[in-house]
Amino acid sequence: MTTHLLEIPEVDLAYDVHGPLPTTDGRPPLVMIGQPMDASGFSTLASHFPDRTVVTYDPRGLGRSTRKDGRVDHAPTTQAADVHAVIEALGAGPVEMFASSGGAVTALALVAAYPDDVTILVAHEPPLIPVLPDAQAAERARARVRDAYEAKGWGAGMAAFIAMTSWRGEFTDEYFAQPAPDAAAFGMPAEDDGSRDDPLLSDRSWAVSSYRPDVDALTAARTRVVIAVGEESRDMFTGRTSVATARLLGQQATVFPSHHGGFLGGDSGYAGQPEAFARKLRGVLDDAR
Repeated sequence: MTTHLLEIPEVDLAYDVHGPLPTTDGRPPLVMIGQPMDASGFSTLASHFPDRTVVTYDPRGLGRSTRKDGRVDHAPTTQAADVHAVIEALGAGPVEMFASSGGAVTALALVAAYPDDVTILVAHEPPLIPVLPDAQAAERARARVRDAYEAKGWGAGMAAFIAMTSWRGEFTDEYFAQPAPDAAAFGMPAEDDGSRDDPLLSDRSWAVSSYRPDVDALTAARTRVVIAVGEESRDMFTGRTSVATARLLGQQATVFPSHHGGFLGGDSGYAGQPEAFARKLRGVLDDAR
């Protein structure tokens, strides 16, 4: 693995290249992106592709990528431009891409704005609130997470986030009638360290979950877009957004093993089935060639 720092006016972007460039197998590099997860979250999945050149990166303001724009918010169109800059820096032409969660939102924005960058995109569980039939209720549920975080800190915010993202089906009156979840019941710390800058629990990433995909641009692009959903999370928040996004694009969501973090290893605290996940991803990429 080699680590690189791409210095552009607004940010210094750190990215890692696992394998040779140019590639030796005749395939494009396989780029893996997430949000708010940085490159470290893909270490297990990348290890299941020893025959491929895999590229991972840290989004601006996260991990090793240092912002110089004076901002703290996270916007898909801005991050799409960053990923475009990394792809250009690779100098290997169009890439294949696996993108998960907020990274999948960034990837959809990337394909819409830079349709020649990606040959195939596997967008895994993009959390796109506007595509849901209960979008207003989902926004209200998202606000409850932010409010819990603002009021009591990280443990309370994370407990509220888990309660939201594990709820099955639409966000109904029954959901909102529940008392605020207890942080300790979820194994979260009750003490408040005073910080309020978490990109997942604050409103700094609301532009990600509020993004509305450009269906016309996505369907016009030469990129083959595959929307993926976890078999265990199909009726939860990000599973429902995946199914709805796929429907907008005239397809059915492709089912992958495990849950929202199905590619994560045992060191993550949220382990999925990374070996089975990697096999599925390899098959989808190969079938799209």
